[in-house]
Amino acid sequence: MKKAYVAIAADFIHEGHLNVIKYAANMGVLTVGVLTDSAVASYRRLPYMPFESRKIIVENIKGVSNVIPQNSSDYSENLRKLKPDYVIHGDDWQTGVLSEIRANVIVTLSEWGGELVEIPY
Repeated sequence: MKKAYVAIAADFIHEGHLNVIKYAANMGVLTVGVLTDSAVASYRRLPYMPFESRKIIVENIKGVSNVIPQNSSDYSENLRKLKPDYVIHGDDWQTGVLSEIRANVIVTLSEWGGELVEIPY
């Protein structure tokens, strides 16, 4: 079975998040990396809900098989641990602040032939 990975802050869940999760769940067994409080705060602000609350919410979304903490905005640690076939993300990170994270995801996935799949935001 193929493996898919999505990283999400999950401070507010909206339709776009659900679309990405649904798409990813159709790609394979889906693990969601919920960003820890410090990971979210490193590029935004402290989240409104603590990590454990956000984790519980994501665990209860249809299609999610596993939820793990993502300790930074850098995906590398979790990707190297899981070696997913696919990372799924909205296409909104192709430019701007998150484009460096995106580039690092692509480089990391290339280590084992994984693929970044971007869906319209």
